[in-house]
Parts: sequence; structure tokens; C-alpha cells
Amino acid sequence: MRRIEYEHLFADYPDVVTLPLFRKMLGGIGDGTARKLMQENRVEHFIIRTTYFIPKEKVIDYLLSPHYKRYKNKLRHRIE
Repeated sequence: MRRIEYEHLFADYPDVVTLPLFRKMLGGIGDGTARKLMQENRVEHFIIRTTYFIPKEKVIDYLLSPHYKRYKNKLRHRIE
């Protein structure tokens, strides 16, 4: 998918999302996986107290990243 398609797909999402929306945007990944992505700084984010905030633009950047492509391929092989 290209950036423009993701921008259209997520047009109704706020400009900054919290972890639950981030998880939904990535296809319903688990809480632990989402937090691991934050802790490994795979996705640019900021934290206020204990809440993660992720700019929508950075979610799209991650979805277009080589790391996400490898992760997606790895999941695909598990299913097959």
C-alpha cells in the first residue's frame, strides 16, 4: 500500500492516537507487541505520564517501513 492509500484509510482517525487506536491501525496487534514497538523506538511517539501518544503520520511511516514488511511476512508464513 502507498502513503496516500494509508492517509485515506486513516482519514477519520485523530492526528495523534493512543495505544488502543495504534493497535487497531496495525490490524489488531496485541498490547504487548504494541508496547514492544514503542520501547524499541520502532515508531516515533511521546509519553505523558504513562500514556503513549503516536502521531498518525508516524504510524503510516511505520506501516511503510522495512521492519513492518518483515513482520507482516513473518506472520503470513505462520498462517500458511
